[in-house]
Amino acid sequence: MIYELDGRRPKIDSSCFVAPNAAVIGSATVHAGASIWFGVTVRADRETITIGARSNIQDGSVLHADPGFALHIGADVTVGHQAMLHGCTVGDGCLVGIGAVVLNGAVIGRNCLIGAKALVTRNMQVPDGAVVMGSPGRVIRILDESKRAELAANAVRYVSNGRLFRECLKAMHDG
Repeated sequence: MIYELDGRRPKIDSSCFVAPNAAVIGSATVHAGASIWFGVTVRADRETITIGARSNIQDGSVLHADPGFALHIGADVTVGHQAMLHGCTVGDGCLVGIGAVVLNGAVIGRNCLIGAKALVTRNMQVPDGAVVMGSPGRVIRILDESKRAELAANAVRYVSNGRLFRECLKAMHDG
């Protein structure tokens, strides 16, 4: 569902897929080809949230922002299932793994891989191409070009998947 809150209305490009049970609330902007999957909450009640073109926010994820900590997700980003992003910046071409948490003020560079269940702490700066693992998260290496290309390919697959769901998903009713 798409919700206006206190005059704040989401802006969602018509090419996006938003699952019927996702909640997009307030000052959220979702750019062309992006997808927001089942059970996702995008709660821009106190600050802006931007989801870049062709990015995908997978099932059960939560996006929120505190005053002074806007949330910005770049283009071609994959946010894995049940991840939590809070008042942070995620650069273009990143993959945020399943169950990862990224806190206020963190800045993740371009083409990074944030491992499953990793905790990117408040105000952490992650350089371009880094792999972050653990809790608290730490940079363990820098991705080579072939691995960075794999991250981009994942986002491309989700654009296609989002188009399929936008065009073909039909609710079924008993009876």
